[in-house]
Amino acid sequence: METPIYGLTVRDVTKHFKRSKKPEDKLRFTKKIKNILKPEKEIIRAVDGISLDVNIGEIYGILGANGSGKSTLIRLISTLLLPDSGSIHVFGDDVVSNSMKVRRIMNRVSVEASFFKRLSSAENLIYAARLYGISSSEANKKAQSILDRLGFETKRMDEEMESLSRGMQQKVAIARALLTTPMLLLLDEPTTGLDPKSKRDVQAFIEEIRNDRNAVIVLTTHDMAEAERLCDRVAIIDNGKFIAEGTVKELLAMVPAKENTTTTLEDVFIALTGKNLEEGDA
Repeated sequence: METPIYGLTVRDVTKHFKRSKKPEDKLRFTKKIKNILKPEKEIIRAVDGISLDVNIGEIYGILGANGSGKSTLIRLISTLLLPDSGSIHVFGDDVVSNSMKVRRIMNRVSVEASFFKRLSSAENLIYAARLYGISSSEANKKAQSILDRLGFETKRMDEEMESLSRGMQQKVAIARALLTTPMLLLLDEPTTGLDPKSKRDVQAFIEEIRNDRNAVIVLTTHDMAEAERLCDRVAIIDNGKFIAEGTVKELLAMVPAKENTTTTLEDVFIALTGKNLEEGDA
C-alpha cells in the first residue's frame, strides 16, 4: 500500500533558541555585575518535537497563547527558519533541500505584514507579483478581483499604504499572498486587530479559497470563534508542544460540561494549559 502524500507533513520538528537569562532580583551586587558582563544563557524550546499532517483541501488550526510557539512553527514551514531536527515536507518535497521549489507553491500572511508604506496598495501588489513572474496587467486584474471579494474598495488602490486602516492593510496582505495562487497558504493570525466586519470578510474569503481551490490552509489564531468556524481540525500548542489535536467536536468532548452550561473551546484550552490565551510572552 502506497504512503499517502499530504499537503503538509511535519515530523518531530524542534527549534530552540538561546537568550540571556533574566537576573534574579536578590542576587548579590558582584553576581549582578558578572551577569551583565557575561550574561547567562537559557534555552527557549520554541518548537519541541511537533508532528502533524494536513490533508489537501483542509483548514488546520493551531490554537495557542502568545509565546506558545505557533508563529515559530509557521516560519519553519515557510522556510524562513531552519529546524534544529526533524523534517517538514510540502506535497512530498522537503522544505530544506527543496526550498526554492516549495516557496513557489506556498505563501504566507502574517499579523506583522510589511509594505512599502509610501507606495499605493496597487504598486505594492504589482511589485510582489513581478517577483513571481506575473505581468503588471495580470497582477492588477487579479488584485482588483481579490480585494473586491475581501470587501476592499478597489477605488482606494491608488492611495498610499500609510493612509489605509489596519484592516485595509491586512486585506492587501492577504491579496498579496493570493496573487500567486498558492497550493499551501499559511495564515499567521491574519485577523488579529481587525474590526468585526473586516474579520468576517477575511474569514468568509478563507472559506471560499478552500472550497474553490481545494487549497491546504494552516491557520494560527487565538480567536476561539474563528477556530470553530474555519478549522476542520485544531491543535492546541503550549510551550512548543502540541498537547491536544482533533476536530472541534473531539476537543470539546475532552472537558465535561458544567451544570447548565455548554463547553467551549476556551474551557478546553484553560483546562489543558491552565492559562488564558492572553497569557504568555509577546
